[in-house]
Amino acid sequence: MTGILARLAAEARERVAARGRSAASLAAEAEASPRPAGPDGEPFPFEAALAAPGLSFVCEVKKASPSKGLISPDFPYLGIARDYAAGGAAAISVLTEPAHFLGSDDHLRRIADAVDVPVLRKDFIVDASQLYETRALGASAVLLICAILTPSQVADYLGLADELGLSCLVEAHDAGEIAVAVAAGARVIGVNNRNLDDFTVDPGTATGLRTHVPAGRLYVAESGVTTPDDVAAVAAGGADAVLIGEALMRAPDRRAALAAMRAAAADAVRGRPAPEGPGTPAGPESSRSDEPTAAATPLVKICGITSEDTVGVLNETRPDYVGFIFAAQSRRVIDLARATHLRRLLDPTITTVGVFVDQPVADVADALASGAISVAQLHGQEDASYLADLRDVAPGAVIVKAVKVTDAAAIVAAAALGADWLLLDSGMGTGRPFDWSLVEAARASGVPLPPLFLAGGLDPGNVAAGLAAVHPAGVDTSTGVESDRRKDPDKIRAFIAAARARR
Repeated sequence: MTGILARLAAEARERVAARGRSAASLAAEAEASPRPAGPDGEPFPFEAALAAPGLSFVCEVKKASPSKGLISPDFPYLGIARDYAAGGAAAISVLTEPAHFLGSDDHLRRIADAVDVPVLRKDFIVDASQLYETRALGASAVLLICAILTPSQVADYLGLADELGLSCLVEAHDAGEIAVAVAAGARVIGVNNRNLDDFTVDPGTATGLRTHVPAGRLYVAESGVTTPDDVAAVAAGGADAVLIGEALMRAPDRRAALAAMRAAAADAVRGRPAPEGPGTPAGPESSRSDEPTAAATPLVKICGITSEDTVGVLNETRPDYVGFIFAAQSRRVIDLARATHLRRLLDPTITTVGVFVDQPVADVADALASGAISVAQLHGQEDASYLADLRDVAPGAVIVKAVKVTDAAAIVAAAALGADWLLLDSGMGTGRPFDWSLVEAARASGVPLPPLFLAGGLDPGNVAAGLAAVHPAGVDTSTGVESDRRKDPDKIRAFIAAARARR
């Protein structure tokens, strides 16, 4: 071991030596802390999350790195973690290394308290006492790097982690290290596309080593995965999970970026041949299915908000998106000042969307610049030129293009416009579903589709059926959660509960 990784490991040993706490006191603190458990009390929740059908996403909270320097100067780490959890992350990775990644134990502790998905501690583990620390901090899993440990240490730490109820993501960089992980009994094996001696990246490393991992072990591709196409390649290559950091940290809308990646993974898994051979999960240890579900963690949008009366239930239920309608032809229209006021009242983790119909590009850009909204949803005849003009004046804006679904061709045509999302509707505000089978027909065309929001007549009673039929990344409702033309708190609760029952 030479280069950057050797230095990081040496510094970790120095931190352990300077800590000033005995292993016995750390062990006592660990034993006094809650044992990691899933929603129903199941042990090893990190492994359970990664074994779910489809490609699972481990999303990383990271302020800096040795190769990229400062990634997130302001670093709202709790908001980032909540975005990941809301956007469909199976687990969240948190850097605690302080010198080069600017992480901290406190970041991990507070994130573990704030989200309901398993949290992985990512650090340079060189001493058994760090496993006690990890349990006490509230993590469900810990990273072990074969390159900085002896084979006996890997086996010993795996055994201690099992006693503590911690899962281990055992990281390898070549076939020999995978063999060490397998021999030690690792149940979750990751291959890092990044060479930690010089921090160069080879995106083919993880996929190329897939066949070295035997059946019954979960396989994670780490680093160098930055685009939906990269994710699709990882999924098609047979990975069970992918760990993504910088690409999501830098995304202007982390939830939308994650949704795009999840959609690409679902498409790739749908077309993946049935697993065979020694390098694929099988048997009782792995119950994965290659058949996609209706978005494993669907995003939820409640649209047409006009009143403070609705803010309370929205802050209680925390949908992923809330929509303000600026189109004059809607009965739910509000102005920018009113939207700004409501934005200030809403939980800051809720992303706000502005709905427009053939309005001047400058008006949409002004709304985005005001901070009242961070996503533009276009419901009119806006064409590719309009979207390009909007991107010129509002760089980094997330754009949703609504499609009135009359046939599959309408969806395929909209996919060419360059929007980040498509919202599939039966017509603005009609409250009626369209023929959901048209979505599968559009997919069968072979034209790549961006992530999809399903809208049009969704309500608490049919949203689960819509998810099962269409497999969208998210669902959107307005009329479906109203009574007497006003938002109904009980219907909002019921809609969100029904949608999130798919998680």
